[in-house]
Amino acid sequence: MTDELLAISAFARRVGLTPSALRFYDDCGLLRPAKVDDQNGYRYYAPDQEPRAALLRDLREIDLPLAEVRVVLDEGPAAGAAVVRAHLRTVEGKADAARRAAARILASLPAVPYECAVTLGGAELASAIRQVAAAAAPTDEIPALACVLIELDEDEVTLVATDRYRLSVRKLHPVAFTGYPRNLLVTATELTALARWVAAAAEVRIETGPAGTTFAADGAPREVPVVDEEFPAYQSILEGLAPPTSRVVVDRLRLLDLLTGETVALSIDSDRLTVTPKGATAPSGGLEVIASGEPLRIGFTASLLAAALTVSVGPDVLLEIGPVDRPVVVRSADQGTFTTLVMPALLDG
Repeated sequence: MTDELLAISAFARRVGLTPSALRFYDDCGLLRPAKVDDQNGYRYYAPDQEPRAALLRDLREIDLPLAEVRVVLDEGPAAGAAVVRAHLRTVEGKADAARRAAARILASLPAVPYECAVTLGGAELASAIRQVAAAAAPTDEIPALACVLIELDEDEVTLVATDRYRLSVRKLHPVAFTGYPRNLLVTATELTALARWVAAAAEVRIETGPAGTTFAADGAPREVPVVDEEFPAYQSILEGLAPPTSRVVVDRLRLLDLLTGETVALSIDSDRLTVTPKGATAPSGGLEVIASGEPLRIGFTASLLAAALTVSVGPDVLLEIGPVDRPVVVRSADQGTFTTLVMPALLDG
């Protein structure tokens, strides 16, 4: 029978593992040899053990802990798939956190060359500026809040602004990227003034380094002053959002027309939404929506919600609503790369 089996070294070559790894997995009970020689202790493996060994190799390649490897190997496809998907989400989350940390580190080391050049579509950048700059504070009482944060990275460029009552985020995919990741803080006023010029260009190249920052549209560069302030940690706000208890898809322009007065109450029951100005005895109107979750009543400062709806794109928006004292997420149904957070307002009664 031993003649039909493979010695540990031959089996190791077939499955891409080292003999020492096979001994370790034997000791852990994950991959027992088909036979162990009683006299010399040599391990032998059968050809039909190759699929399990190959799967074990791949699971360790993605750094899956041994306890979870055992689940994938022994508890069936459904349990195994769930473990691998959960592990992948964890790995991707850690990778994203590492990239953000690396960008912060590189940005804080002036002794390290930090030249960066990114090319974006002109119309797309102009649209992002229009959407995000509206959420910046109208005054520079807190200078960072009057600015738009621009995160330049190889995979995506992110624009962020907040006045503490709203937070808007838009992500763009760069056409080209060279250099190091870099964060820029530019006043919303400065960016808004550039938007029309940017929109007319097919592509815009953003360059930043020790010599300064420029936006170049169709080869014509303009210097852009950068603000040296610390922007709020918006990622922690997004990551700290509670899961929504209700989701509502609503006609953007029709809802905008119903927002009158200083504060309004939105009442959602089944597939209908009604809007009532604070203090009014009757709703100002209602409309059909697509809703999921429990019926609810929530208040908003009308101007803040109107601003979020105005800069959204497409005929519909998605409202993701959680606890009434937590931000409501407003997403453009036709543009998942743009998100706005709006703080609810307190209602009497």
